[in-house]
Amino acid sequence: MKKKVAIIGAGQVAEKVHVSYYQTREELELAAVVGPNPERVKDFAERNGIPQYFTNAEEMHAAVKPDIVSVCTPNRFHCENVLLAIAHGCDVICEKPPAISAAEAKQMRDAAEANGCLLAYDFHHRFADDVTILHDKVKEGILGDVYVTKVKALRRCGIPGWGSFTDKEVQGGGPLIDLGAHMLDAALYVLGFPKIKRVSAKMYQKIGTKKSKGTLGEWDPNKYEVEDSLFGFIELEGGGLIQLETSFALNIKDTSIMNVEFCGDEAGATLFPAQIYTDEGGELVYLLDRKTADADRHPKSMEAFVDRCLGKDVMVADGRQGYVIQQLIEALYQSAEKGESVTL
Repeated sequence: MKKKVAIIGAGQVAEKVHVSYYQTREELELAAVVGPNPERVKDFAERNGIPQYFTNAEEMHAAVKPDIVSVCTPNRFHCENVLLAIAHGCDVICEKPPAISAAEAKQMRDAAEANGCLLAYDFHHRFADDVTILHDKVKEGILGDVYVTKVKALRRCGIPGWGSFTDKEVQGGGPLIDLGAHMLDAALYVLGFPKIKRVSAKMYQKIGTKKSKGTLGEWDPNKYEVEDSLFGFIELEGGGLIQLETSFALNIKDTSIMNVEFCGDEAGATLFPAQIYTDEGGELVYLLDRKTADADRHPKSMEAFVDRCLGKDVMVADGRQGYVIQQLIEALYQSAEKGESVTL
């Protein structure tokens, strides 16, 4: 018997990522979609061949009884929809970030574990082949002691001109929680999720309130409530350091940079594309030199989640790791707001 799938949220990610992947799996049946706007959710259902649509998630659960739920709502509504799905015994994949707060992420993690449900987050960058390769190479010790990691999630003028990305109450923040969360997850996964000791951060709002147009559309500068950029230092318990740079708007040369650099005492590495290099007598020598990065990340993230739902022992970005990422994001924001280091 096919597993029934329900989609919570009728936006672009729901359609282009979740629905498009589920339609490739014969083991699944796309049964329902939920969205707040009656006309929009009806159009979404008809466009994607989904038989039932609802404006209320509780009504959907009662009527459809899905086995699998995708939560693709704005960040503010992640927690309530994940908890509702888990209460109905569903396995859940939730878009990133996990939630608005660490307390919500913990509540979601605990509920999934108590109810025996799978909770996964769509941190899709970690599913690139490049990440898998470096994860294994770091574990093998090829880089030696990785003591400095540089995380960059930067846009020159890429404030999203759609959705609620500039609304702090709905999103929880700007580029850190939206972009930085992805690269932090990829970096921590490669490093084996080391324990974090202390963070310090500084954030700025210098551009979004002055401009109104960029590479990703237009926004209202009078309603721009999130940070333009945030920079942080993350101290690890073993003595290592993660340097973080995130921005929606920052006067840099590149339109966008989404990458991680690892510095070990034997070799260094770059994540996208995966490259490992060292110095021999003043000359740069490549130990691994992929020319292009794996772009097929979203389907691999979805594939891992579905395979895990079907009983395969595969890696997913689970509730425990999601909670770690949310704790880190919260601590960075707290440090930036207080102007002092925060110990985890």
